[in-house]
Amino acid sequence: MKRIEQLKEALSQRILILDGAMGTMIQSYGLNEADFRGDRFAEHPCQLKGNYDVLSLTRPDIIEAIHIAYLEAGADIIETNTFSSTAVAQADYQTDSDVYDINFAAAQLARKAADKFTAGNPRKPRFVAGSLGPTNRTCSLSPDINNPGLRNITFDELVQAYSQQAKALINGGVDLLMVETVIDTLNAKAALLAIQNLLKPENLSLPIWVSWTITDASGRTLSGQTTEALWISVSHTDPFCVGLNCALGADAMRPHIEELSRVADTLVSIHPNAGLPNEFGGYDDTPGYMAGILREFAESGFVNIVGGCCGTTPEHIRAIAKAVDTLQPRQVPKNKP
Repeated sequence: MKRIEQLKEALSQRILILDGAMGTMIQSYGLNEADFRGDRFAEHPCQLKGNYDVLSLTRPDIIEAIHIAYLEAGADIIETNTFSSTAVAQADYQTDSDVYDINFAAAQLARKAADKFTAGNPRKPRFVAGSLGPTNRTCSLSPDINNPGLRNITFDELVQAYSQQAKALINGGVDLLMVETVIDTLNAKAALLAIQNLLKPENLSLPIWVSWTITDASGRTLSGQTTEALWISVSHTDPFCVGLNCALGADAMRPHIEELSRVADTLVSIHPNAGLPNEFGGYDDTPGYMAGILREFAESGFVNIVGGCCGTTPEHIRAIAKAVDTLQPRQVPKNKP
């Protein structure tokens, strides 16, 4: 509870900084199959390269180093390396039976790094957000264009998967849970229900953060909702923070973050990509360019937390932290029902 109160106090005083991309940083290490397997998965029946989440077990030194790099850059909040750590997503690598260990280890690595920096400067406490990604299946969309009624997962199956993940993250010591990169509102509802079902029986209080993805210029998610509609769809859970991330570069996010700031009577975050991927799969927005855009969002009173998603690095986070350092956080409005 002490850390939750510290988090709330920090957010009342300044704009907090979220870390940047985990995958981008992992790619920079040029890891091979042996790195992903380690000793634990030496005899695993299928290829594991590309399963970044399993590195919390097989190369914890790299994951910890990435956390430290972002904390050194000024991040107040770091995310666990668990974007795809549900049994649903891990089934592709036949590691679905390892999800508890993956999530618990990832939470412990982030906790260790955050606590180290908090101990070094108690006036700037650092926090850990447990990342719950969208999975590779959706409740609202068919995987077959010729059969729009088909679904390859049920709501209850998603609730079970998210419950397993959230339990491990909580036990591993996270300060809050982030249901992030939401592309399908029904998936997000499954995650939120799973979290509520875990917390209520234990009388636990943990901040819940929901961040969704606008996939095109229409301002809608992949499952078709506008920003205002999605906010209304999840507002009954009384989220601690809501936000936008991924998909678009910072410049294209402006109308959507302005709208979210207007309608949401809670904290608002944004962590965009470093632009749209170029023809080589890279990202072109420089730290300075991205920091300038996020500074304008802050000056306009749109945000309480800023950070980076795909393509961002510690250099981006350092520039963003410097750009908003002297600016006041958004005041949460008291909207009429």
